[in-house]
Amino acid sequence: MPKRFSSVVGRSFGDGVRAVIEATGMPQCRIAELLDFEQAKVSDLVNGKGGVSEVELAMLLGLCQTPPDDARHLLALYRESREKGYLVFPEDGIPDQVRSLVDQERLANEITMWSMNVIPGPLQIPGYVAALIERSARAKTINVADVLAAKAARQAIFHHSRQFVFYMHEQALRLPVGDPGLMQEQLLHLLAMNNRTYITVRVVPIAFGAHAGLSGSFQHLSYAKYEPVVFTETENTSLFVEDKASITKYTDLIKLLDLQALGAEESKGLITSILA
Repeated sequence: MPKRFSSVVGRSFGDGVRAVIEATGMPQCRIAELLDFEQAKVSDLVNGKGGVSEVELAMLLGLCQTPPDDARHLLALYRESREKGYLVFPEDGIPDQVRSLVDQERLANEITMWSMNVIPGPLQIPGYVAALIERSARAKTINVADVLAAKAARQAIFHHSRQFVFYMHEQALRLPVGDPGLMQEQLLHLLAMNNRTYITVRVVPIAFGAHAGLSGSFQHLSYAKYEPVVFTETENTSLFVEDKASITKYTDLIKLLDLQALGAEESKGLITSILA
């Protein structure tokens, strides 16, 4: 069966509509009956496939007695472009970005990450995260406990039903974050995670020189039911890229990283040598 097109913003919208309906305690079929909708229309809504006008959405939100802030949020998602990507401007800092990403990671069956300067996010231990925040430009405005909680929730994506490949540059392994004891703990955690059969760690060595990943870190998510998505982020925004031309470029970039990075065993040996 071919994959269906369901954008990231569409899936976020569908999740929001589902929550609104569930809050009423009524089944979807009853909502459809009261609105004189086909049941398939409500099903498409909660599955992020759209299929209603803005007026029809407003009718549904009114029937469900949706709080004004939630209604405005869902209407804004409805109006978002469904073709080129989904740009997130978080209201309360990094946790919003992490939550948006976790929602998509839970649906993915293959996740590939490239990280140029630091250990990839899902492999970071709490002390490492806290030390990164301490040196960041937004250290005074970020609630560290909230960030750690959001990051911890992200760890739940690790499961043998998914495949993970983490590409990183050697400088990410050698960059001091926190004290030497913390870095040792972080690298040991990296080795331990690498022992899981569904996780592969590949390192691009400094000796290789210029490499394919110089344009910046990113994450590629592949799905069984949907088209792939690429996630990138800056200091205060995150972008889900979905157009086919961009996805093709990132896919080609991953192929180059695969050629340029050390093999899994060689990468493990490099990490071990840094620990020694």
